[in-house]
Amino acid sequence: MTEPTKRRDVVITGIGVVSALGDGRDATWQGLVTPEAGQDLIDCETFKPFCYYKPIEVDLSTQIPKRGDLRQMELWQRLGVYAAGRALDDAGLKDDAARLDTLDMIVAAGGGERDLEVDHGAMQLVERRGAPDAELNEFLATNLRPTLFLTQLPNLLAGNISIVHGVMGSSRTFMGEELSGADALRIAHSRIAAGQSDITLVGGAYNGARPDVFLLFALTGQIWRGTPGSVWQRKDEGGGFVLGSGGAFLVLESADHAEARGATPIARLGHVSTDRTRRRDGQALDSLTRQWQTMRSNTDGRTLGVVSGATGGEPATGIERAFLAKLSDERGGIPVRAPASRTGHLMEAECLLNVALAAIMLDQGTMSPADPHSDVETGDQSAIDTALVTCLGNWRGEGLVLLDKAPR
Repeated sequence: MTEPTKRRDVVITGIGVVSALGDGRDATWQGLVTPEAGQDLIDCETFKPFCYYKPIEVDLSTQIPKRGDLRQMELWQRLGVYAAGRALDDAGLKDDAARLDTLDMIVAAGGGERDLEVDHGAMQLVERRGAPDAELNEFLATNLRPTLFLTQLPNLLAGNISIVHGVMGSSRTFMGEELSGADALRIAHSRIAAGQSDITLVGGAYNGARPDVFLLFALTGQIWRGTPGSVWQRKDEGGGFVLGSGGAFLVLESADHAEARGATPIARLGHVSTDRTRRRDGQALDSLTRQWQTMRSNTDGRTLGVVSGATGGEPATGIERAFLAKLSDERGGIPVRAPASRTGHLMEAECLLNVALAAIMLDQGTMSPADPHSDVETGDQSAIDTALVTCLGNWRGEGLVLLDKAPR
């Protein structure tokens, strides 16, 4: 009988993040420990009465040097390609052509951005002149440049990363709001652990400064009106999330591959699980509880902290509260942090951003300061050696990610 292949340890060796908190590992940590960081990047005027978080200003040309490449990308792709380049730099891969040739990639992406001027022009034709199909088709054929249309496709984020950074291994793109980020991470982790890949770039990006998404989420009652504040304080007024903009990419590789090339791990990625329920009769809470049971034994004797994916949207944040309460009862109290209070909600990139932040905290050996306006986040900057990241979608999708301090 053939012995089962031993699963390999998976480590994070590169982090590229850009958000309202900062750009890169060090700046992001400084943003986490500075209470006022990012507050000047909250814009409550452009889409009034809604606010959103802008990313910190960066020089995109440092990672996307060709102007032609920059011109044919919308902001979410620019942020994603920039964050991917920062992750490759952090992992020491940027100029390693041989490894880039075999570097796999998994991207979490949304539906792309609209050309609002063309949309508006088409609607005016229909509204004012009752344009027949032939005239409308001619307008679209003239105004929708093929290059513009193609660069809006979700899988073109991966394509642009390949073009700009020379990442030439296999490529996959996942869609599906928050769960796509958790699933991208799960598949990347599983393939490396099983020996199907040695090293993978995984990440996503989001641009929250878009009139079309504000309209979408306002019509469905999911977006918060008014100043952001803590995600934990919105329940009494019906809840809602505040959008953010940014990108988060991670370089994952097997521990032996990292050791062979002399890379220093930032954190170990222990477990990634995902599920999707209809959220009836406590199904989502049951799902999170079941997922936790599959990994809880790996936290025995370790100091655990939680990086919560709570965004303020309901009922998702209420489900999160209930799960965290059960976890706290089980372990006799546990430090919790919800980064969306500081960054806004990055949709597909949200789980990936929070995993990156958890890895940064583990590398520092301590949680970031608690939100002083929250009854969920308590305690000082607690020392931790294990972190649990919750990835709960606002509509569907439940996931958990467990990380440990890196073996040194």
